[in-house]
Amino acid sequence: MKTHKLKKHILYFSVIALMASNGIAHAQQTLSLKDAIQYALENKSDARKARLGVENSEHQIAEVRSRALPQINASGNLINNTILQESALPGDIFGLPGTTILVPFGQKWMAIGGVHLTQNLFDYSVFTGLKAAKTTREFYKVNEQLTQEQVIEAVAKNYYQVFITKQKLKTIEQTSANTAKVQHTIQGLFDNGLAKKVDLDRIKVTLVNLNSTKQQLENAYKLQENTLKFLIGMPINTPITLQEETIAINPTFPETLDVKQLTQFQLLETQNQLLQYNKQSIVAGYYPTLSLGANYSYQGLGEKFPLSNAKPADGLFWTDYASISLNLNIPIFNGFATRSRVRQAQNQLDVLEEDMKETELALNFSFENAKTQITNSIITIESQKENVGLAQEVLDNTQNNYANGLATLTDLLEAENALTDAKNNYSQALLEYKIAEIEMIKSKGELRSLTN
Repeated sequence: MKTHKLKKHILYFSVIALMASNGIAHAQQTLSLKDAIQYALENKSDARKARLGVENSEHQIAEVRSRALPQINASGNLINNTILQESALPGDIFGLPGTTILVPFGQKWMAIGGVHLTQNLFDYSVFTGLKAAKTTREFYKVNEQLTQEQVIEAVAKNYYQVFITKQKLKTIEQTSANTAKVQHTIQGLFDNGLAKKVDLDRIKVTLVNLNSTKQQLENAYKLQENTLKFLIGMPINTPITLQEETIAINPTFPETLDVKQLTQFQLLETQNQLLQYNKQSIVAGYYPTLSLGANYSYQGLGEKFPLSNAKPADGLFWTDYASISLNLNIPIFNGFATRSRVRQAQNQLDVLEEDMKETELALNFSFENAKTQITNSIITIESQKENVGLAQEVLDNTQNNYANGLATLTDLLEAENALTDAKNNYSQALLEYKIAEIEMIKSKGELRSLTN
C-alpha cells in the first residue's frame, strides 16, 4: 500500500517537473537591443567561428615555432638480400693473375635501427615565419572584431525593422478598432432606417481592407522576427517580444573621419603586413642555410635472420656507428624560380594597395552618406510628426461633424486613412533615421557601443 502511494507521489512530481520544464522552455523572452546583440555575440555561428580562428592562430604559431626546434626521428630497416650483388675483381688479388673473379659483397640479412637529429642554426625563412605567425594572430583578432561588428550591424538594423513594423501593426489595429466602432454605429442606424445601405457596405469594405492590411503586417512582422532570431542564433520556435522603448533623436557625428582607426582598414593593414612577411620568406630562398645534424645507428649483418638469438659465433654481427655533421646549403641557380615567386608576392602587395585605396574611398563615402541621410531623416521626422498632429486634428473635427450630420462617411473614412498614413510615414521615417544612425556609428567604428 505504501509502495503504491510512493509511486503515485513520484509520478505526480514527475508530471509537475515536466510541465515546469516545458514552461521554461517555451517562456517568452523580452529582448532589448542590447540583449539581442549580446545573445548574437555568444551564440551566432559567425561570431563563434571568429573566436575559433583566434584560437587556431595559436596552433599556427606553435607549428611555425617547431621549425626552429630540434627535429628528432627514429627509423628502422630490415633487409633480405635475396641475391647479393657481385663485383668483378682482378684475380691477382687471389693469386690468379690474368683472370677476373666475381665476388659477392654484403650479407644475406641486414637490420638497421637509428635515431636522427637535425637542428636549424640559420634559416632566414624560419625567422620570418615566426614574425608572420605572430602577425597572423593579430589578423585573426582584428577579423574577430570585424565579424562581431558585422553581427552587431545586422542585428541592430533588423531589430529596428521588427520594432517599427510592430508600431505600424499597432496603428492599423487601432484604426481597425475605430472603424469597427463606426460600422457598429452605422449598422444600428441602418437597422432603424436612419442610414443608407451604401454607407454600411462602404464601411464594411473599408474594414475588410484594413483587416487585409493588418494580416499582411502580421506576416511581415513574423518573417522579420524569425530573421532576427536567425541573426542572433536563437531557435526559431522560441517566443520573443521586443522591449518597449522610445526612439531618441539625438544625432552626433564628427566633421571628418579617421579611416585608419576603423576595423575594416586595420584588417587590410594587417593583411599587408602578412604579405610583406610572405615576400621576405620567399626572398629567404636567396640566403644560405646552416643546420646541425646528428645520427646514431645500430646495425646487424649476417647469414641468419638478425632478430633471432643468433650470435657472432653463428655468423651474425652487431655494430653501432654515429656521426655529427654541419650542413651548409648555398643556393646558386634554380632557373629564376625564386625571382618569379618574389615578383608574384610583390604583385599581391600591389593589388592589396589598390584594395586599401578603394576601401578608404568607400568608408569615407559611407560616412558622408550617413551624415546626409541622418540630416534628411530628421527633417522628414519633424515633417511627419507635424503631419500626424494635423491629421489627428482633422479626424477629430470630422468625427464631430459626422456626429452632427455636417460631414459624410466618405469624409470620415478619408480622415481616418490620412491619420493612418501619417502615423505609418512617421514610423517609416524613424526606421530610416535608425538605419542611418547605425551606419554612422559603423562609420565611426563604434558599433560596440550598442552593447553598453
